[in-house]
Amino acid sequence: MQTIDNFNFAGKKAFVRVDFNVPLDENFNITDDTRIRAALPTLKKILGDGGSVIIGSHLGRPKGPTDKFSLKHIKNHVSELLGVEVQFANDCMGEEAAVKAAALQPGEVLLLENLRFYAEEEGKPRGLAEDATEEEKAAAKKAVKESQKEFTKKLASYADCYVNDAFGTAHRAHASTALIAQYFDKDHKMFGYLMEKEVKAVNRILNDIQRPFTAIMGGSKVSSKIDIIENLLSKVDNLIIAGGMTYTFTKALGGHIGNSICENDKLDLALELLDKAKAKGVNMVLAVDAKIADKFSNDANTQFVPVKEIPDGWGGLDIGPETEKIFADVIRNSKTILWNGPTGVFEFDNFTHGSRAVGEAIVEATKNGAFSLVGGGDSVACVNKFGLADGVSYVSTGGGALLEAIEGKTLPGIAAIEE
Repeated sequence: MQTIDNFNFAGKKAFVRVDFNVPLDENFNITDDTRIRAALPTLKKILGDGGSVIIGSHLGRPKGPTDKFSLKHIKNHVSELLGVEVQFANDCMGEEAAVKAAALQPGEVLLLENLRFYAEEEGKPRGLAEDATEEEKAAAKKAVKESQKEFTKKLASYADCYVNDAFGTAHRAHASTALIAQYFDKDHKMFGYLMEKEVKAVNRILNDIQRPFTAIMGGSKVSSKIDIIENLLSKVDNLIIAGGMTYTFTKALGGHIGNSICENDKLDLALELLDKAKAKGVNMVLAVDAKIADKFSNDANTQFVPVKEIPDGWGGLDIGPETEKIFADVIRNSKTILWNGPTGVFEFDNFTHGSRAVGEAIVEATKNGAFSLVGGGDSVACVNKFGLADGVSYVSTGGGALLEAIEGKTLPGIAAIEE
């Protein structure tokens, strides 16, 4: 497989799929440029070799062209970070994009307009009436799929080589993340530096395990994490259940959880997972106490109680001090650590303590030689909020992509380069 380090981009045009889906305020100012900065090493490598760059990205979830999701809003900031005046094409298709791409000289950069302005990027039909028949839906889907090939071919025609540096969209079989790779031979398609790091981190957490291996799984719903948990049960030594899932497990075990979030239709599933963990020799670690509140608010009245004894009118919004100690002890004694999901409602400052304690324990374990991977939007937000990102081995930029990789699924954006 070709690697970006071994490829000489001199005199070549590279189509680089990045994930510049950055948050913008009401005045279209970027409020967090982490994703742009993450792609800079790849872009600078190409330019440094004497190549030119055609940047493709999406922004938001538009249903067609709209100023709100135009990539023109980020052009100046990308130029500033790269130190190169970035050109902009008002479309990713059409004559302007083709002409500007053809005219690119070594060291120049062209940013294409939002790829998702076209339904062909995602391969999903748009504008269907709510009462559309199954036949109409099928026909619309077929039409988009047929035109998707031409859309993809046009994007590929702009460049001599393809670089995928958008791990955040690697789980999508979209035109620019997977299908486009078919138009380049194995020597002219490759991962960017960010993508390489992500793939290596995921492979290490799943295939190069130093034990004990501990996974901390948060999130509000057992149902959304069932595939991940089941896959991890065949790999981990310890599985810490945190976040809203805590209360589904607690109720399934006969506890009283008051007004805490709970999936009542998943109580049997929770018990099944506990049985599977026991059968596989996995230490399933559950909370023993909770910080509860009388309303879902930062300024709510709070108290600490055993997790199985939450009174009516109160709900668990974070773990308690005894649980913090239990979780931290397990984490500190681990050599491989995966963290996905906070322990509570960390967005409220009064309910950050548990997540911070977990983060600090991971940092301590990492200092002692553990490999730690933090992934999933909320976990990443946690380590950034607490200033702990530099203390862990790797912080993944991929939310859904990371979760699907952990589930054991093949990611189309990765397979397209590796095949």
